Amino acid sequence: MKLYHTMIRVRDLQKSLDFYCGFLGLEEVRRHEIGDEATLVFLSDSDRNYYLELTHNKDGRDYELGTQFGHLALLTDDLDRIQTEVEAKGWWYRMSKPEMKSRYIFVHDPDGYDVEILQGS
Repeated sequence: MKLYHTMIRVRDLQKSLDFYCGFLGLEEVRRHEIGDEATLVFLSDSDRNYYLELTHNKDGRDYELGTQFGHLALLTDDLDRIQTEVEAKGWWYRMSKPEMKSRYIFVHDPDGYDVEILQGS
């Protein structure tokens, strides 16, 4: 077995694509329309080993974030640049404490999901 994808429901598909593709640098690799019900958009990094599925239900329903989901995590080779960009956008973020072994920030995506961005080696 190997991990394949994680699915999250999104309220505004374009805002989510702007965040995950425009800001985080993921790429849309495929899109599937399920009639009038939903649009599924699969995103990945350049290695294509794992996918994030954005599901946008077309009926306009709202979602309550689940209490069992923790967060998504991505690696970057330049956390300082990411932090500067987040600050320029005026987004909320939380930085790792100085005494922590790893450096990271948490930001919220447009639907309020936590996204951890870690400094890679």
